[in-house]
Amino acid sequence: MKQFKALSILAGVAATALTGLVSTASADELVLSSWLPPKHPIVTGVIEPWAAQVADVTEGRVTVRILPKPVGSPPEHFDLAAEGIVDITYGLHSFTKDDRFLRSRIGQFSFIADTATDGSKAYWDVYAGSLDAQAEHQGTKLLGLWVHGPGMFHNNQRKIETPEDFSGLKVRTPGGYIAGLAQDLDIITQFMGPGEVYEKLSRGVIDGVTFPMEALQAFNLTDHIKFSMRIPGGIYNTSWFMVMNEDIWDGISAEDQTAIEGVSGAALAELAGSVWDSADTRGAAYIADKDIEVYDAPAPVLEAVKALAAKHEAAWADAVEKTGFDGTAALAAFRDQTGIKP
Repeated sequence: MKQFKALSILAGVAATALTGLVSTASADELVLSSWLPPKHPIVTGVIEPWAAQVADVTEGRVTVRILPKPVGSPPEHFDLAAEGIVDITYGLHSFTKDDRFLRSRIGQFSFIADTATDGSKAYWDVYAGSLDAQAEHQGTKLLGLWVHGPGMFHNNQRKIETPEDFSGLKVRTPGGYIAGLAQDLDIITQFMGPGEVYEKLSRGVIDGVTFPMEALQAFNLTDHIKFSMRIPGGIYNTSWFMVMNEDIWDGISAEDQTAIEGVSGAALAELAGSVWDSADTRGAAYIADKDIEVYDAPAPVLEAVKALAAKHEAAWADAVEKTGFDGTAALAAFRDQTGIKP
């Protein structure tokens, strides 16, 4: 199996910080770069258990070592795996600015799922199925896809009661669909990694953030948020991937590939979804006694979002059709599976 690549290709990463990590890697040990906080539910509830499952189902022939610090910024993580700088990574499709993950955007739209479990299972079934997700993840083996819980709109300036109330707010978004939707609502969007949100929010650089419920607790934001608005199926979502370098995957025996696939794909989608749902439930309980008003989007806001969302979906479907896929049918199948009717 191909060894972890030489330190000379780790642009911007201090060699002294990684020498000890890399030099001890054995031929069957895969290196995973993780950029979320070590105690984040996705790390403790998904990444770490999946790594343990890989060792178990391959009877120790393949193991996964999670680095204590990420090798690069969150937006770099797909390329880190595709280029063989690390063996395995995960991340958000929306962190990549180009159109290489065009079809992945089906997992980012408004009104797609009321739970992360339903959304993640549908995302794997549809995107990895009729939309051929593997073809968009060139240079890697696609191991997993999932979405988080319904995206919410949080801010510390005012309750959103009309579409005009969005105007002028400075809000962090994770890029992708929600950035475009927010700009349509006259929001001033800012892109940054989730770990930067606390500082920017506490200093008044931004007024709010689009996040699922769990993030208010996970990123310690409760002192800096006053209003949290819900929309059925989410005002947006984020689409996540887990990938392995293609050459590394090809070096694994067929027996162990089959075993790893058994704990990845649909199984990994369901695991990630259930972990995120549990985190959202804990987050809701955590903020219950905080000075945050959690409310459902008023009808005028809901109708405005629906109208704008329909335009984004139509534009996406047109673009997808040009690549030979039926985006409209795929989105309908997605919502049929999750039971959401916008």
